[in-house]
Amino acid sequence: MCGLAGFAGFTGHVPGGTEDTSLKEMTETLACRGPDASAVWAEGAAGLGHTRLATVDVVGGRQPLVLERDGHVVLVMAFTGEIYNHGRLRAEMTARGHRFATRGDGEVVLRAFDAWGPAAAERLEGMFAYAAWEPEPRRLTLVRDRLGIKPLYCARTGDGVVFGSEPKAVLAHPAVPARLDLDGMRELLLSAHPMINTPGRSAFAGLDEIAPGTVSVFTPQGVRTRQYWSLTPAEHHDDLPTTITRVRSLLEGSVTRQLQADVPVSVLLSGGLDSSAIAALARPAANTLHTLSVDLGSRTSRQDAMERDPDGPYADLMVRHLDSSHRQVSLNARDLADPARRARVSHLRDGLTLGDFDTSLLRLFTAVREHFPVTLAGDGADELFGGYRWFTPQATAAESFPWDSVLDRADLPQLLDPALAASLDLPAHRADLHATAVAELDHLPGTAPAEVALRRACYLNLTRFLPCLLDRADRLSMGVGLEVRVPFLDHHLVEYVFNTPWAFKTFDGREKSLLRAAVADVLPQPVLARRKSPYPVVRDPAYRAALTRQVGRLLDDGGPATDLLDTGAVRRLLLDSSGEDRFPREGLELVLDLDRWLRTHRPTLHL
Repeated sequence: MCGLAGFAGFTGHVPGGTEDTSLKEMTETLACRGPDASAVWAEGAAGLGHTRLATVDVVGGRQPLVLERDGHVVLVMAFTGEIYNHGRLRAEMTARGHRFATRGDGEVVLRAFDAWGPAAAERLEGMFAYAAWEPEPRRLTLVRDRLGIKPLYCARTGDGVVFGSEPKAVLAHPAVPARLDLDGMRELLLSAHPMINTPGRSAFAGLDEIAPGTVSVFTPQGVRTRQYWSLTPAEHHDDLPTTITRVRSLLEGSVTRQLQADVPVSVLLSGGLDSSAIAALARPAANTLHTLSVDLGSRTSRQDAMERDPDGPYADLMVRHLDSSHRQVSLNARDLADPARRARVSHLRDGLTLGDFDTSLLRLFTAVREHFPVTLAGDGADELFGGYRWFTPQATAAESFPWDSVLDRADLPQLLDPALAASLDLPAHRADLHATAVAELDHLPGTAPAEVALRRACYLNLTRFLPCLLDRADRLSMGVGLEVRVPFLDHHLVEYVFNTPWAFKTFDGREKSLLRAAVADVLPQPVLARRKSPYPVVRDPAYRAALTRQVGRLLDDGGPATDLLDTGAVRRLLLDSSGEDRFPREGLELVLDLDRWLRTHRPTLHL
């Protein structure tokens, strides 16, 4: 796992007329993503930088990778991620005459691109993003994996393109200013509240995300973008028993492949169905199974819309069941409300945070990284198998994102300056985003309306909700140099489960019936029977009290966010005792995060 950054000029000049030293500065912003090595390559009007977290071929896998013929550079590549079928591809290309100098998957991607060009992406299985520069035709290709597990951003300049694994890397280039316009403000707010991602967009004007499953080719003549993968409906011919067996086989294979590494690997274990399934399937391949969990205490919260229950007893049961070497990371309200910790999260996220939901995950990842460079996690299972509370006929039939019924944050604009809130018109924008997303998905002729609605809900969760969680996991794990692998997002498994009838996913009257049946023989009954309980949040009232004090100081002392807020509404709704029970604490986090984001990036405002 690594970070990449670079630029390419198409007029024979470095973009923006800047010096090559900007490449080192861009690469340095990604140092946390690759603590093991850092290098740059620059020639003429192009440059690529790379930071490396060594997990495969620790000695020989350095980048950027350069391919020469007859003494001339024909291809330069910076690659991030993991290719789980790199051994099979290596054998195929060796048979075609390719010779490899390393054991790493990066060189496999390099030679695959040399052999098949942009179409190489379709042969890769894993999580990845890469940049390929061909000097002779002056052509840059940017590629991102199918589900968007690994990030990649770019910005066009007058004479080229600047790119990087994170927005901060692109913004470190002098030719790319940090600008916030109305569309960017909408993206900034909605990606955190209520977690709606817009593929291809970032919060910064002129700075775009390479959308999942796409290849973008930049030349002096312009840019061509091709979507090489998408979720598409297909006939499902297997009966229920066959489907259960197939799901088990696909998941088992994915876990086995993702355990492969030249460094120690661990598994995140909450005691929920998803993480427990990963841990149980990983157990046969591990001499010692290493697991980790987080504990935020057991105090209840009146404002917990997700109805979470404590993970501890279930995690303990799984540890005994698997005989794993386990570590529990205990946190408290003071840890999670610490302004310094929140500032660190904000810096890593390049966007608004999800409050203690993020801060606690960063602390967990930090603890994991003390012993393990790689960990496996259960991300994607709820979106794929229908695990969330909003997979109901009522929510899926509504003309809105299904999770609006649970995570609605329509009241947060009350905290904004009224004129700004009117200009943003977030309700209309959300409706437009929903209509665009729904229009992307076709349905097979004759599909029943109820099945159409539930398939559409699954699609929206996988393409608009899940990316917010993947972005969070990537930034916070890479912030401490930790690689998080996600077996549920193997694209073969995703394609298969996406197209199973919804009746199969709930055949026993519960959420995620299909997954439960597929792993029933490897999990204890209490874990199989446990209701869905999302990643925990702190339940100690001291957390809200600490945030309230911090918001009060911000309003008293002033800050960049106060110009965008209705400070009277903030005091009335968040700080007065009368507002404590009727306004969510996300409002406190929004105020603090918006101020921190503005202080960190110092964008010019075009609102």
